[in-house]
Amino acid sequence: MTGEHGAPNDPRPPNPERDDDLVVEEERKIQRPKRWKVLFHNDDYTTKEFVMEVLVRFFEKSESEATYVMLSVHHKGMGVAGLYPKDIAESKVDKTMAYAREHGMPSR
Repeated sequence: MTGEHGAPNDPRPPNPERDDDLVVEEERKIQRPKRWKVLFHNDDYTTKEFVMEVLVRFFEKSESEATYVMLSVHHKGMGVAGLYPKDIAESKVDKTMAYAREHGMPSR
């Protein structure tokens, strides 16, 4: 038995998720990992130049981006180095802290 245009009749019962020859699949939502802020806080010991160096070296900031963050730290007491998934944020903090200790800077 055939339907219109010679296509065979479908003996299956109607399915609301089936439209002709198309099957609708449930869409999966992919959640992005939570982002963690890496913050620099102002202190009386760390030089502006060192903050700039660390931002460029470990946080891949351009000179102008590093300057902006450094000035935020200097004038506002805090600056955001970046937003990262937790493991990357922790790794950047660990590398920064070790580098600071090697260069005689406070590492809190």
